[in-house]
Amino acid sequence: MNVSVPRCGSTWLITPASAADWLDTARSAGADVALVDLEDSVPHHRKDAARAAAIGWLTEATDGGTTVLGLRLNSLCTVHGVRDLVAVAESGLRPAVLLVPKVESAREVELIAKVLDADDGQPRVWALIETPRAIQCLPEILGSRSLAGVVFGAADYAAAAGCSRRSSALWYPRSALAAGAAAAGLPAIDSPYFDLDDPEGLRREAEEAKDLGFVGKGAVHPAQLSLIRQAFLTSSQELAAAHAVVTAADAAHGAITTVEGRMVGPPLVAAARALTARAGDAAIPDARGGSS
Repeated sequence: MNVSVPRCGSTWLITPASAADWLDTARSAGADVALVDLEDSVPHHRKDAARAAAIGWLTEATDGGTTVLGLRLNSLCTVHGVRDLVAVAESGLRPAVLLVPKVESAREVELIAKVLDADDGQPRVWALIETPRAIQCLPEILGSRSLAGVVFGAADYAAAAGCSRRSSALWYPRSALAAGAAAAGLPAIDSPYFDLDDPEGLRREAEEAKDLGFVGKGAVHPAQLSLIRQAFLTSSQELAAAHAVVTAADAAHGAITTVEGRMVGPPLVAAARALTARAGDAAIPDARGGSS
């Protein structure tokens, strides 16, 4: 069964809830999604204050313009995660994106959805996949009807697996997550790149994420957003090649044909049609080195 993956934007900016002066900046930075974080970026002794500040800010900042506002909770396996969920439920706040860390079962997703009990029927729970056990349990997690999408957590995965955070060490979990999400018709967002002084490394990893099937990537600083967005754009060269495949397929009336010496069959035609549908008819400047 072919399922279209929902669009959710390619740039996700994560901002500590404890840094009150950064929150308005995050909303205006131009990210597709601005996540207020209650987990890793908030020290233990500031969790309660950060929770109150985040809920207050999100309640007042109901309009993020073109930026979707969201919240990352603490893990439900911790006291602060339980407090986060209760506080959100009691406040009446229903963020469009609610990111839940350390998810390892569909039951966690269903529990949160049940507690929030939003009456709009809109899935808003995103699972942060960041342990080897979560990768093993992907079919169950991705089968939850309450799940809106998934995000990969490279740092926690590497720590749990005892591997490095180098790209090659994480190819398997990233590929498994992107492929599983595509099969479930859900969007997958790649982990942030944590080295702020390595823009080429960020560009390379973002382009790799796109190649693997992720639809976006996290950012830990506004300066990373433009590189991520460029990496996930459809370049004019890619769009032109896709249009050539579609044109040749239409002219061949479904028969296998060739384009510039390459054989073109149904899978390549389907991919080209999907790309042109997402990008539209306008040529997009080449995101990987100028325009064609």
